[in-house]
Amino acid sequence: MRHAGVSLLLALVLAQASPVSADVNYERDVKPIFKRHCFSCHGTLRQKSGLRLDHVSFIRAGGDRGAAMAEASGESLLLAAVRGTGDMERMPLDAKPLSDDEIATLAAWIDDGAKAPDEPLPLDPRKHWSFQKPVRPPLPEVAGGAWSTHPVDRFLAAEHERRGLAPSPPADKNVLVRRVYVDLIGLPPTPAELRAFLADPSDDAYEKVVDRLLASPRYGERWGRHWMDVWRYSDWDGYNQEVRESQPHIWRWRDWIIESLNADKPYEGMITEMLAADEMAPLDESARRATGFLARNWYKFNRNVWLENTVEHTAKAFLGVTLNCARCHDHMYDPILQTEYYQFRAFFEPHQVRTDRVPGESDPAKDGLVRAFDAEADKPTFLFVRGNEASPDKEHPLVAAVPRVLGGDELAIEPVALPPRAYYPGLQTFVQQESLAKAQADVDRAESEMAQANTVLLSARKKLADLVAAKSESKPPKEPAAGGGTTSADKQPADDPAEKGQSVAEEAGLNTAVGEAENGAALAEGSMLAAAANLVAVRAKIAADNAAFAAPAADDAKQLAREASRAERVFNVEQARHNVLRAQQELNEAKKGADEAAKKKITDAEAKLAEAKRARDAAQAALGEATESYAHFGNVYPAASTGRRAALARWIASKNNPLTARVAVNQIWMRHFGSPLVTSVFDFGINGKKPTHPELLDWLAVELMEQGWRMKAIHRLIVTSSAYRMRSSAADASNLALDPENRFLWRTNPRRMEAEAVRDSTLSVADALDVTMGGPDLDPEQGMTVPRRSVYFRSSKEKKMTFLDTFDRANVTDCYRRSETIAPQQALAMVNSALTLAQARRLAGILAKELKELNAGATPDGQRAFVAAAFERVLCRPATLEERTLCLEFLDAQSRRFADPAALEAFTGAENPQKPATDPHERARENLVHVLLNHNDFVTVR
Repeated sequence: MRHAGVSLLLALVLAQASPVSADVNYERDVKPIFKRHCFSCHGTLRQKSGLRLDHVSFIRAGGDRGAAMAEASGESLLLAAVRGTGDMERMPLDAKPLSDDEIATLAAWIDDGAKAPDEPLPLDPRKHWSFQKPVRPPLPEVAGGAWSTHPVDRFLAAEHERRGLAPSPPADKNVLVRRVYVDLIGLPPTPAELRAFLADPSDDAYEKVVDRLLASPRYGERWGRHWMDVWRYSDWDGYNQEVRESQPHIWRWRDWIIESLNADKPYEGMITEMLAADEMAPLDESARRATGFLARNWYKFNRNVWLENTVEHTAKAFLGVTLNCARCHDHMYDPILQTEYYQFRAFFEPHQVRTDRVPGESDPAKDGLVRAFDAEADKPTFLFVRGNEASPDKEHPLVAAVPRVLGGDELAIEPVALPPRAYYPGLQTFVQQESLAKAQADVDRAESEMAQANTVLLSARKKLADLVAAKSESKPPKEPAAGGGTTSADKQPADDPAEKGQSVAEEAGLNTAVGEAENGAALAEGSMLAAAANLVAVRAKIAADNAAFAAPAADDAKQLAREASRAERVFNVEQARHNVLRAQQELNEAKKGADEAAKKKITDAEAKLAEAKRARDAAQAALGEATESYAHFGNVYPAASTGRRAALARWIASKNNPLTARVAVNQIWMRHFGSPLVTSVFDFGINGKKPTHPELLDWLAVELMEQGWRMKAIHRLIVTSSAYRMRSSAADASNLALDPENRFLWRTNPRRMEAEAVRDSTLSVADALDVTMGGPDLDPEQGMTVPRRSVYFRSSKEKKMTFLDTFDRANVTDCYRRSETIAPQQALAMVNSALTLAQARRLAGILAKELKELNAGATPDGQRAFVAAAFERVLCRPATLEERTLCLEFLDAQSRRFADPAALEAFTGAENPQKPATDPHERARENLVHVLLNHNDFVTVR
């Protein structure tokens, strides 16, 4: 029995270890294995050893070594290759081997006769739709009506007709106007704006609203946040004050994004500036902010991680291509080779990040312009074998190039000679003026301090002299007695010991004061001499800089450089002498102590004095040198840039690029309709999803380019369509049965507002939103109390606002499409946050004041008026009969509760800066507004 049990257990184990079914299906089981492991080397684009495995006919034909399969799997070259048996190298060569289950599946399939259905030959991936230049298709012919006059509607209507779908009717005007307000500026309309639209009977009333919103500065803030998602905007991140990712002052890139959108800067211009403004507009400080796109990828601990992120997200953001999938091996789906990944990296290999000085601040660490520049033009790019940075292929350096499937011919890359002010920022007028002004201010201050020190010295000396004179006058000498002797009457009385001691102490004190004043005067004089020498040096450096960096250099450039060098060395001597005086004074002070701590201070002071004297002697010795070298006003960077990024930027932003415009309009479309035309928003490749409306996508892409890449025209086109104006109700049962996911847009998709819009709208409806634009990033901890727009608060992996995080703020690592969750924490945030409670109280007070002006107090009519006003302000719609009844009952019940404070339970949470009303009726109204801010319709775009 024991042996039988062991046999049964062994049989069960073997059965579990061999899960392959006898009924192996080629399409379900076999082809996916070839696709995962083999197509990159034995597919449409490449056929190593003459073998192709992307179609059964090719598998049977075999390659250079003969047939890949035999009747029995044990004799098959294919199985020998994946097992690495016989004289075969294990395949795939530079990747993870096939699992035992995968090999068993192939073996079972071969042993079963390698059955496979007839299938068409695979298309050349280079012919994939997204790799072809978009061509504007003709507008489809559709039945008459509102949907036949607008180009967007005609494409959608044609699809509706093909699928038997009926579009939803237009949304109510108040719903539509709230929708377009939130879409275009991220804020709901004010009651006045809502009423004006509802009262406008003109045919173009809605279009006028759209045009006004697109012209609003709030548009740039709203859509700036959208594009910041795509471009991975992140403020600096790190541990305490240590910067580990991104860069301080990168908020200037954020401001550039917002300003560019408000100015309707062409999308292609935004791309070129983000990738290469330092090469294409080297003297345009405003444009150079755009290279924050590159600075954002900075990573302290690993340069390769920095460049990997740059390659990956440049490709995804602008091209919708997962180029990063080719870092370790050829792309498994798209016709992109591993070498092409590293050739794309070569565009960015030379670049680094620097922070330039800005007007008004001499220390770039405190404030500055963070930007990209080419630091190492000759730095080579190597392919990392299997993607391992420890194994670079240094025998074959790679040149910058774009994937052939997208670009074809090599780009024309020309080095860029930079103007002097671009590579030496110290030449800028404001730098010279501020440096000169500071040097002059230092002289003025030093002269004032020296005058004060001399006044103190003169005063001390006068006090001492007065004391000495007074002592002399108080004891006049006596004449000797006749005959040379003295009498008892001639003798002076003895000095009073106490008086004598006081006089000696006073004189000693004054002597000490004089000594200290002399030291102070000497220090002040030394400071003044150093400041004066520095002013001379600054003037000499400015003259030398202007001569040396002129084009061509001035004839006296070398002489001026020698003078600047000499002036700088004179300043160094004066500064060193001043440091010796200061060190000597510190030593003198240390010697006044008598305890153990004083000994340590004396030792340290003596060492400091010795070092100061050595520095002084070295500075004096350097005076005799003849040199043209002097310290510049900041760094001098390379005088030329490679031009690689400019070439790449022009190629990406070209009308001949098949992807750029498609990717852009897909992002725009998604944010207006809640779902994109291509759901894989960062992958337009073979493994991505097909567009739901390919002709519409191409029509919009061509329209964007022919509109000069200006996005406001595309926004206007989309939001004025009948498709955009539909209701969001899903009441049509037949449509739901045919298209339950609304992929073909027979209705508008209702969607929750993004995190920023929820917070900003809460402030806006209470007239509390501070619309100040731009400036340094704000502390996210102040998000509940500082009423600026959310886009201006610091956002990074660790430094973030909890309220925004709760409502699915952008993931700064990767956010091509925001996730949208429904979680209890969101409801709790709206109920319990200090923000919503404060704004509810504020808004209730505003509405109460407006009603009082209309003589509508806490009467039944007044309560009805308050409910109506609150619904209009918060939800942009009237209350239904049922809602009005419930709200009036709530106000009555809450008023009675607040009328008896003793019956209420005291609140023990944190105090809200916005105090509640003391009147029971007013406090009940505050509660009602708080409820409406928590209404689903407030956080939803319908």
